[in-house]
Amino acid sequence: MLTKLLKICCNSRQCTFAKPFDSMPGPRGPFGLGNLYNYMPGIGAYSWLQLHKAGQDKYEKYGGIVRETMVPGQDIVWIYDPKDIATLLNERHCPQRRSHLALAKYRKERPHLYKTTGLLPTNGPDWWRLRSQLQKELSAPQSVRSFVNEVDGVTKEFLKFLEQSAGDDTPVDMLPKLTRLNLELTCLLTFGARLKSFQPEEQHSHSRSTRLMHAAETTNSCVLPTDQGLQLWRFMETPSYRKLRHAQSYMESVALQLLDQNMEAGTVRSSLIGTYLQNPQLDGFDVVGTAADLLLAGIDTTSYASAFLLYHVARNPEVQERLYQEALKVLPHPEQSLSADCLRTEITYTRAVLKESLRLNPISIGVGRVLNQDTVLSGYFVPKGTTVVTQNMVACRQPQHFPDPLRFQPDRWLKQRNALNPYLVLPFGHGMRACIARRLAEQNMHVLLLRLLRNYELIWRGRTDVELDIVTLLINKPNAPVMIELRSRLASQN
Repeated sequence: MLTKLLKICCNSRQCTFAKPFDSMPGPRGPFGLGNLYNYMPGIGAYSWLQLHKAGQDKYEKYGGIVRETMVPGQDIVWIYDPKDIATLLNERHCPQRRSHLALAKYRKERPHLYKTTGLLPTNGPDWWRLRSQLQKELSAPQSVRSFVNEVDGVTKEFLKFLEQSAGDDTPVDMLPKLTRLNLELTCLLTFGARLKSFQPEEQHSHSRSTRLMHAAETTNSCVLPTDQGLQLWRFMETPSYRKLRHAQSYMESVALQLLDQNMEAGTVRSSLIGTYLQNPQLDGFDVVGTAADLLLAGIDTTSYASAFLLYHVARNPEVQERLYQEALKVLPHPEQSLSADCLRTEITYTRAVLKESLRLNPISIGVGRVLNQDTVLSGYFVPKGTTVVTQNMVACRQPQHFPDPLRFQPDRWLKQRNALNPYLVLPFGHGMRACIARRLAEQNMHVLLLRLLRNYELIWRGRTDVELDIVTLLINKPNAPVMIELRSRLASQN
């Protein structure tokens, strides 16, 4: 009790001697009317689609902490210093976010299906009740390893799907291929269902697979435009909200259909949803919301991250050769099954490669929080209720944190790991609100990388004069086709 009181006193003293919030550097806009105009197409210097460039510009102009007034009364504090990031993310009570606000509105208007707005927008006790029950199956290492055989089986099917495009020096845009893989994995692990998205009939524009992929991307692309600015969608149906509503309506219909299939004949199939259906702490409303969330979060997030991963591997032949040698050790014969034990103990370099890819091209630019208490960041007083967003992607590309920061160098995670600040590379967030499916996503990408490198040499066929950049759609999407030639290793061995 005494320790707690001393801590409260220390925090109060820090706030007393901190510099005032109004003195924090950053853009306020002309006449204090806000900087939102600076993000308008054709007018401003910034873009919602390239928030990392806006973040880098603000860092160069204002330093490691920036207060940006979007519209009067709506401030965002951007932080770049890992010490500030640690202060922000080491919360003890239900961390709050300000995100997916339009998605929350959509679900509140459908009380016959949703009791809460789901894991993504919800805050407070409702969020913790869901999180504490859902994370049991998605966070425990033993539970995640139990999916290895299913993931490996689908990935082997994916390689056969790729055979149609491999060879003859023909480059393949890997992103739409990877999206189909992760759609298939998401539906299998979540619902115990196969969408057969590798089949020819599922590749036309009106198929269920293609429409589901498009709906997920549309939803993700509408989150930032509806979260920021004037939020007129609260009063009228704006184009962005309409697109989100139509996309969510379709994803919801598929989720309900797959949920019904899981429960048909009075039995529950082995899957995440099957486990949740048997959890007495969750009701039907909770399961429907969870099904919709997993479907939304599971497709594009891992697809975009995997696309950047293959890009970096294809651009770095020496890295690719070391990966191939590690793949040979765990898969001496290309058709044998990957074991969970191998993934746990024998893929040190594969893990380092993924870590380095996520450093340079994280899933999002950073992590957002709404302060639940007054806080001091970089010596400035920041009041309770302020939205604070970390700028990890920009920070990870600074030479004071990583030597030769733009170079793809997986060895830094083997030789310098203990010297690297743990609050710099946070592709899946941190703490209580970290991505609930992090371990599963990493495992899926490890399996993909080992299988693909065991069978193919990857040759980059995109532009070599510029680096592949990102488009900010809440999550970071490649800004150009990920053109890779797949040259069979098996053919050269025969």
